[in-house]
Amino acid sequence: MAESSIGGVVPMVKGEVMSSSVVRNDEEQEGVGTGTKWDLDRELLCPICMQIIKDAFLTACGHSFCYMCIVTHLHNKSDCPCCSHYLTTSQLYPNFLLDKLLKKTSARQISKTASPVEQFRHSLEQGCEVSIKELDTLLSMLSEKKRKLEQEEAERNMQILLDFLQMLRKQKVDGLNEVQNDLQYIKEDINLVERHRIDLYRARDRYSMKLRMLADDPIGKKPWSSSTDRNFGGLFSTSRNASGGLPTGNLTYKKVDGKAQISSPGPQRKDNSISEMNSQHMSQSGLAVVRKKRVNAQFNDLQECYLQKRRLLANKLCVKEEKDSDVVQREGYSAGLADFQSVLSTFTRYSRLRVIAELRHGDLFHSANIVSSIEFDRDDELFATAGVSRRIKVFDFSSVVNEPADVHCPVVEMSTRSKLSCLSWNKYTKNHIASSDYDGIVTVWDVNTRQSVMEYEEHEKRAWSVDFSCTEPSMLVSGSDDCKVKVWCTKQEASVLNIDMKANICCVKYNPGSSVHIAVGSADHHIHYYDLRNTSQPIHIFSGHRKTVSYVKFLSNNELASASTDSTLRLWDVKENLPVCTLRGHTNEKNFVGLSLNNEFLSCGSETNEVFVYHKAISKPVTWHRFGSPDVDEVDEDAGSYFISAVCWKSDSPTMLAANSQGTIKVLVLAA
Repeated sequence: MAESSIGGVVPMVKGEVMSSSVVRNDEEQEGVGTGTKWDLDRELLCPICMQIIKDAFLTACGHSFCYMCIVTHLHNKSDCPCCSHYLTTSQLYPNFLLDKLLKKTSARQISKTASPVEQFRHSLEQGCEVSIKELDTLLSMLSEKKRKLEQEEAERNMQILLDFLQMLRKQKVDGLNEVQNDLQYIKEDINLVERHRIDLYRARDRYSMKLRMLADDPIGKKPWSSSTDRNFGGLFSTSRNASGGLPTGNLTYKKVDGKAQISSPGPQRKDNSISEMNSQHMSQSGLAVVRKKRVNAQFNDLQECYLQKRRLLANKLCVKEEKDSDVVQREGYSAGLADFQSVLSTFTRYSRLRVIAELRHGDLFHSANIVSSIEFDRDDELFATAGVSRRIKVFDFSSVVNEPADVHCPVVEMSTRSKLSCLSWNKYTKNHIASSDYDGIVTVWDVNTRQSVMEYEEHEKRAWSVDFSCTEPSMLVSGSDDCKVKVWCTKQEASVLNIDMKANICCVKYNPGSSVHIAVGSADHHIHYYDLRNTSQPIHIFSGHRKTVSYVKFLSNNELASASTDSTLRLWDVKENLPVCTLRGHTNEKNFVGLSLNNEFLSCGSETNEVFVYHKAISKPVTWHRFGSPDVDEVDEDAGSYFISAVCWKSDSPTMLAANSQGTIKVLVLAA
C-alpha cells in the first residue's frame, strides 16, 4: 500500500521537476545544470519557514536554518527538524559561507529584475567605488534627463489644458448659438404677438365705437347699414349678446331734462349696462393677474416647454426648406407660437379643483370600502365603481350631480365572489363591462341583466388589470401576478393569445387606434409595447421608472403615459420609441392610486389622500385637492393612512371622479 501510494504521488512530483527544468532551460545554456540549480534553490530555503534563509545558522548535525526559526523550534522541542537528532541552542553556529552565498544570490536577482537606477543604487550601497569624473558625468546625464522629463511633462499638461479649453470653447459657442437662436425665435414671436395684439385692440375699439353709436343715436341711422358695420356685425352682435347688451330692435327714445337717453322695456338701463361692463372688466383684470402669477410660479417649466417646441418646429422647418425652397419661414414660427399658446392658455386657465358632488361607496354590510376602479361608460352617462367590497355599483352621473342626497343609490349593483381590481366598459356595447378580481377571474357582465356573459378562469393568480379594445369590441386583454398577459374574445370560452413574461403584470392597455398593439406595465420597472401579431418579443421596452409600473394609459395613438410607485408619471412616444417628460409632485410608494387622462391633462392619486392634476407639457402639478372630513371637529386618527385609490376623467370635460381608500367618491371640476 505504501509503495502504491508513493507511486501515485511521484509522477506529479516528476512532472513538477520536469516543468521546472523546462522553465530554466535558458540557465542550462549559461552553464548552470538544472539539477545543480534546483538543489541550490532548495539549500537556500529554511526547512521550517520555507523561505530564503535569513541569518543562517548551522546545527551540529549539518543542517542550516533561519536563526529565529531554529531558536523558536528549540524552545518547544530539543531535536533537529530535519533528522530528529538531539539538539540544543548551544549546538548552533553561524553559517558565514551560506550568508555570503545568499547575498550573491540576492544581488543576481536584483540585477535581473531591478531597474538600472536600482542596480546603481545597490552597487553604491555595496561599496562600489566611483571616481569624481564619473560622478560628474552621471550627474550631467541625470540633469539632462530630468530636464527632458520635465519638458515632456509640461507639454502633456499644456496639451491637456488646451484640450479642455477647446472643449469648453466649443460648449460655450454651442450654448451661445443656441441662446442666439432662442433670442431670434423670441424676437420674431414678440413682433408677431404685438401685431396680432394691435389688430385685436383695433377691433375692440371698433366694437366700442359701435356700442357708443347705438347708445347715442338709436333712431337715426340703421347701425348695420355701412360697409364697415357689415364686416363686423356678426362678431359685434355675438359679443353684445354674450355680455348682456341690449337688443337693437327694442330700443326707445325719450328726453329727460332736455337730454336724449335710451330706454328699453326690460329692466336693464344704460348706466346698468356700463356698470356691468366695468365690473366684467375688473373681474377680467383680476383673472389676468391670477394667470400671470401662475405663469411666474411655473416659469422655468413653461420656458423649457416653449423653447422645446420652438426648436423642434424650427428644425422641422429647416428640413422642409431644404426640400422646398418656397416655404415661408414665418409660417413655421406662427405654428410654433400657436402650439405653445395652446399649452399656456390651458395650463393657466385652471387653478383649483372644485367639489360639485360627493357620495359614499360603502354600505352597512361591508366595512372594506376601498374603491379600486372607477370608469365612465361609452356615453359618459353612467359610471361604475368596484373594489374590495366585492360589488360592482353603477351610478347615474346626472343624478349624482343634480340631485342632492346624503346617500346616492346605484341604479345597478352586481355581487362577485372575490375582491375586484379593475373595470373596463366596452366602447361599443354600452351595457357590457369587464372586471378582473383577486382570484384571477376575468368576467364580462351585462349591466342590463345583472348577469355575467363570460367568465375566464385561466389566470393562476390575482388579475390586476383588464381592458376592452377600442377598435375591436369583442377583444379584451388582462394581466396577472402569474406573469401572463392573456388576450380574450367574447365569442370564445378560452384565451386566444398568451404572453409569458418574467415579472408580475400590474397593468395592460390597448392602443386606442389599434387592435393589435398593447402596452404592458410590470414589476420589472419597464413598459413592454407589444404587437400581438408577433409576441416573441416586444416592439420596444420603455425604461426609466425605478420601481413597479402600476398603470399605463394612452393620451393618443402615439402618446403613452405610465405611473409607478417611484412617485412619478412618465410620458412616452410609442411611434418614435422615445421618452417625452417626467411629472413629479404626488406621493406613491406602495399603493395603486389611479391614473386617468383627458386631452391635455393627466390626473392621479396620492398616498397623502390628495388628487393631483398635471398638464402633459409641464412637469409640476397644475392643481390638487385634498380629501378630508367635512366635519372639522371629527378628526379621524387613521386619516394619515388614507390614500386616493382611483380617478377617472369625463371625456372631453374638465370634470372628473376620484375615490379614496375610505370609500368616499367626489365629483370634481377644474375651476379658475
